[in-house]
Amino acid sequence: MHSHRHRHFALVPAAGSGSRMGRETPKQYLPLLGEPLLRHTLRVLCQSPLIDRVFVVLSVGDPIWNTADWSALGDKLVPLYVGGASRADSVLNGLRAIRPQVADGDWILVHDAARPCLAPWHIDTLITTLDEDEVGGLLAVPVADTLKRSTRHGRVEATVARDSLWQAQTPQMFRYVMLRRALESAREVTDEASAIEAAGLHPRLVQGDTTNLKVTYPLDLHLAEWILSNREG
Repeated sequence: MHSHRHRHFALVPAAGSGSRMGRETPKQYLPLLGEPLLRHTLRVLCQSPLIDRVFVVLSVGDPIWNTADWSALGDKLVPLYVGGASRADSVLNGLRAIRPQVADGDWILVHDAARPCLAPWHIDTLITTLDEDEVGGLLAVPVADTLKRSTRHGRVEATVARDSLWQAQTPQMFRYVMLRRALESAREVTDEASAIEAAGLHPRLVQGDTTNLKVTYPLDLHLAEWILSNREG
């Protein structure tokens, strides 16, 4: 199987409510450098020459998407109003919706809506490393900090050895048919790699860097602004 026969599609689940941010607006629409956070995320995917199409999975009655003008991102971008209750549901619904446009062996890059600092070189490294891989894999970063497991009372119970521990990021890149089958049978997972692992396979870890951070708490928005401002400058 030669990689040039297989296309690469990005799938961005963006149907969440962003409860941990403590805001009314869903996280993916919060302002970041004067535009919705999601626009930064989608722009880098749409601009990548390696990616054929970018599907964004929105909640069924998403009231915000159409209030913004997305045309500047070009015709690669396709909204799908098929979001589910969980991330895994949204991804699976998205995979079902794109079935007519995608071949079994095509690569799907699932990327968090809330990782707006993805850089072109992250995408390039991931695709270049995995394009001939039998399983696929994910961007990840080796754990740098000392890890502590806590008691129920907030005290240290143990120090966890961090060698061989990685923090998973996205994109996570797997072949369409393999990812769909894995998600059909593992519905409770928090990332795609976990579904592939549950199927008995071993995704490859591709080293990224900590600038590809996930916006989870309010402070993260400021960090993301700093990264984007300083990277471009």
